[in-house]
Order: sequence, then C-alpha cells, then structure tokens
Amino acid sequence: MPVELVEQKPDASLPVYLVAKDALEAAALPPPAIGWARANGYSGEAGRTLVLPDEGGGLGGALFGTGDGESSLALGVLARALPEGDWHFASDLREPGLAALALVLGGYVFTRYGKKPGKALRFALPDGADGAHVSRVADGVFLARDLVNTPTSDLGPLELEEAARKLATAHAADISVIHGDDLLARNFPMIHAVGRASAGAPRLIDVTWGPTEAPKVTLVGKGVCFDTGGLDIKPSSGMLLMKKDMGGAANVLGLASMIMAAKLNVRLRVLIPAVENSIAGNAFRPGDVLRSRKGITVEIGNTDAEGRLILADALALADEEQPTLLIDMATLTGAARVALGPDLPPFYTADETLAADLAAASVAVEDPLWRMPLWRPYDAKLSSKIADINNVTTDGFAGSITAALFLKRFVERTHGWAHFDIFAWNPADRPYGLSGGEAQGIRALERIIATRFG
Repeated sequence: MPVELVEQKPDASLPVYLVAKDALEAAALPPPAIGWARANGYSGEAGRTLVLPDEGGGLGGALFGTGDGESSLALGVLARALPEGDWHFASDLREPGLAALALVLGGYVFTRYGKKPGKALRFALPDGADGAHVSRVADGVFLARDLVNTPTSDLGPLELEEAARKLATAHAADISVIHGDDLLARNFPMIHAVGRASAGAPRLIDVTWGPTEAPKVTLVGKGVCFDTGGLDIKPSSGMLLMKKDMGGAANVLGLASMIMAAKLNVRLRVLIPAVENSIAGNAFRPGDVLRSRKGITVEIGNTDAEGRLILADALALADEEQPTLLIDMATLTGAARVALGPDLPPFYTADETLAADLAAASVAVEDPLWRMPLWRPYDAKLSSKIADINNVTTDGFAGSITAALFLKRFVERTHGWAHFDIFAWNPADRPYGLSGGEAQGIRALERIIATRFG
C-alpha cells in the first residue's frame, strides 16, 4: 500500500496545511509559508498542492487547497502530489476518518501487469480517525478495484470463483458452487442459458458467514466476466470495457470483505452468478423463451440484456430465505449512465426507511447515490405476447427503471430490497482514485449495515 497510516507521528514528519480559497491569513500558517504562497500565486484553489521549502533548502511542509471545503475525499490527491516521506495534517479536519481514507484510496495503483507502485508515503493517523475501520474499508475498495481492472483473460467465471474462495478462506466462511449443467438440475435455468456458450462454464457462487441466528443480509452481484452482447452482438467500441461487466460481483465481494473483517452480527450470504456472455452454436437466441427459477417465463427480446436474467435466478433464490436486507449490484444499463453519468449510481427500493438511510449514508461518507423510482406504469412495457415477461422494452425509454422493475418481479417476500445500477469505473482520474475500476455504493452500504447490525 503506497500510503501507510501510522498511529504515532514520526519525529521528522512534515506538516500539511489546509487552505481554503482566498484564505491564506485564516489558515494559521507560518509567516514564511504565506510569503512563499504569495510568491507562487497560490490562494487555496481546490486540489492544488504547494510544497514549502525550509530555511536550508529542503522540504518544509506543504499547502493543500480545499476550495469550498465540501469534500474530504479531495484530500486523496495528496497521495500522488506529495514527495515521499513522513507527513501529518497540521490543520483541523472536518471528517478525520474520511480524510485518512482519502489518502489511502488516492494512493491505489493496479500493479498486476507491470505498472509501478505509487509514492511511498507515511501519514500520521489524524486525531479522531479509526485506523482499523479505514483499513477494512480500503481493503474492500481495493479488492473491488483489482477485480474490475483484471482483464477477462485472467478473470473468467473460474477465476471469479477462485477470488470468492480466497476471500471465504480468509474469513473462515463457507462456500459452495454450482457448475455447468448442474445449474439445470438445481433449477437455475437462466444462469445456465446465458453462460452456456462460453468455454468457461457458468456457475452460481454461494458464500455464507456468520451466526445462523443473526439477521440475514444477502448480497447479490452480477458476475458477467465479459459481455459480447451475445447474438445481438455489441459493436467493438461497446466491448472495450466489458471486462468490467462483473463489477457488481466485485463490489459485493468488496462489501463482504468489510462486513466480515468487522465481524458484524449478521448472517451474511453472497450470491454471484458468474458467466461469460459469448457467441457459439449453443448461445441463447433472440426470441427464445426461458423459464426462470421462480417459474416466470421470459421472452428474450435482446441477448445483450443478459445481466438481469442471471440476477433474476439468483434473486429468486435469495428471496426464498426472506432476508432482513437484500442488496443486488450490477453494471446493468447504459440508460443509468445517460441519466446520471458515471459518478452517480441510481438505486431502487420500495423500502422508505432503507431509502432514507441510503441517502443519508451516501452524503455522510461521500459515496454518491441517487434514488430512482420503481415507476409501476412502466412495468407494462415489459409485456410479452407469448411469455409472462420480456427482458427488454420495445421503445427504449427509461431503460434503468424498466430493468429494476424486471428484477422486482423476482423479489416478492423480502421487504428490505434495493437494486444498484452501478458503473464500477472511473473514466478519468479522481482525487480518491485513478481511472479504472471503482467501488460504488459499498461504503454507504457498509455504514448502514454496521449501524443496523454492528
């Protein structure tokens, strides 16, 4: 980890001063620092770092511009902007825990294929920050990022299963996996149909952990390790990022890591339908009718709407237990990106208390989320002339909403259900992470789960 948090400030640690926009005098800076800032035209612009010299020509600290001061995660830039060495904050922090987390997240680099690690910094843990919590959350985020960043050549359904097994072993969790044609025997026909054309057999990964009598929390993640679109094939430009189509699975594994590391009082279950939506002679076809685990028949209007099919079988299984909380996460629709962009994932729920908690947690931990409606009149758009339901609509409108309504049909018993339509990717560098795979929504969910069941 390029940024190491230490409990005690090292003797040679250098100070970082936070400076609001046009507020040099209010930042309680040493007089030489104010003079240096003015000489360099520095006035606390958001995200700008200015390294200070000491009297001997060495390092004397640094200034960091907070702009309007609204985002603690903006401090993640320091992980890449500061010279290597020991550092500490010399200014009061509004959210010490988030500031510490920002530093660690901002130092992440995906090094599997030769990219060099970032700068090695040691930062004194700010007063009021919980170092163990920061470490648990960062580990979960990094797990999600690593999985999403790994190309399908090294992360197909088998390797996704191996990642789940590694996590289960680390926390003494139980894991079982249903492979290939056994999916048909065990009544998961849509998972089988979507993944059967791939050289890597489809599978349903099932991880359980925690006391059996504890409140049930179930996480379901879309594990499409690559999506060609199937016979309704995507254009080449549409396939460039499809290694990230298992981002839902990556995110629920990251969240599960946080929950198990914290030893929360829950009966955790993680369900991941893992497939590759490939093209071969046995691929499922437009116009096919699939019978789901729940018994609902689904006409295939488009083979590129495969994620909701595998999620439907997994959600039906999860719903049979009627957990206290049921979360599914998926890189499901381009419509969600059109509506809200890459940084603001929509979530859907009919549970008003859960919706309010998610909105509050999203703001508190700076993990952006936005509630979208389960608009019932649109449900009719999923009608089929020969089956119970179609997997797509014919008009193309409200694609994220209708996808959520499709999934809702497979969750009847569980009140506390929420669906997250995430992007799982930073298209550009952010203060808290470089471009590439990203965890979305799981820090807010960790806060809710820890608060409810901690």
